[in-house]
Amino acid sequence: MTDNETGRADHTPTSAPAPVGDRNIHNINARTLRTLAHPLRIRLLNALREFGPATASGLGERLGESSGATSYHLRQLAESGLVEDAPDLGKGRERWWRAAHEGTMFEIADFRKHADPEVRGAIDFVMHEVATTHAQEMSTWLGTMDEWPQEWQQSWDISDFKIRLTPELAQELSGKLHAVVESYRDRVPEGTEGSAVVRTHLHAFPRPSE
Repeated sequence: MTDNETGRADHTPTSAPAPVGDRNIHNINARTLRTLAHPLRIRLLNALREFGPATASGLGERLGESSGATSYHLRQLAESGLVEDAPDLGKGRERWWRAAHEGTMFEIADFRKHADPEVRGAIDFVMHEVATTHAQEMSTWLGTMDEWPQEWQQSWDISDFKIRLTPELAQELSGKLHAVVESYRDRVPEGTEGSAVVRTHLHAFPRPSE
């Protein structure tokens, strides 16, 4: 599917271990995976991580959904511990929600070998939703980059590489790239003039030789 620290924490496969330090990262189990495997729930969780606490009606307006639908799916996410009440923000009967974690991690291979076909289907659904979100984010940037200052228009990147590796080296490469990204975390305080939340996608997968 990168946070409540203003960017969004990714749904990150653990096949390439990522250093998380003291960050509040949730390791998904089969139960929470089944709960997450719904398009609106993924969007709700991502919105809370990216934009911070909100009410069901506020999320409905942001996502173009009814408050009844967002309220129901928020309760489902809460039952699995993915979101939680934010009572300090509510006024009167107003109910606010926040993400319970900065991000989620999971081992894809374990779920794809799971005895329950529902779990196997859930992991496939979630991963395709993550890929779709990445594509949508890139398309949004390409369509709106002219609205950004020239400095940002010169500092983005879209690249792809082809190198021959073994599975072990591919895992090592992904792990090192994760570490490089993490080394930049918290270097720029929130609210720094001229700064922005930067989304970094990492895709690494084998291709047939012919």
